[in-house]
Amino acid sequence: MEDNSITIRPARAGDGGALFEVTWLSVQALAKDHYSAEQIAAWMGKRTAAYYEDLISHGRVRVAERQDRIIGFVDAEPGELTRLFLLPSAAGAGLGHKLLAIGLEQARIGYKGPIRVEATLNAEGFYARHGFKTVCKGPASHQFSDDPIELAYMEMPQPEA
Repeated sequence: MEDNSITIRPARAGDGGALFEVTWLSVQALAKDHYSAEQIAAWMGKRTAAYYEDLISHGRVRVAERQDRIIGFVDAEPGELTRLFLLPSAAGAGLGHKLLAIGLEQARIGYKGPIRVEATLNAEGFYARHGFKTVCKGPASHQFSDDPIELAYMEMPQPEA
């Protein structure tokens, strides 16, 4: 019988290639109905595994693994959920919800205001279901290609004390 248990752990040096792969496969499959083929093709821009290794070095990335394969990850900094991506095969089974909870917890460390996220248009509904409100739409602030990618700028109010 196959073990389908998922482990969530801090990302470590050497995971950058897997994070690149998760992001790229996620964008290709899950964002294709919201962005042009040209935008999808250029999405990763000059990002490489080394880009993700640098993110990992900050100590905020958490990964979800199944059978020693990274199937999703989340990254956050005070006040902002910066990244949450899943392999397409892992989407729709509750893992996004688990990673979002971890990311929100991290984003609230030392921060008391609303939590922000720049959501891809395909993920806007996911974030809305979890309490985020769309503030506006506009180009990504972390642009890696010459073809602007429109995102939903969203916020989750500070929880009541």
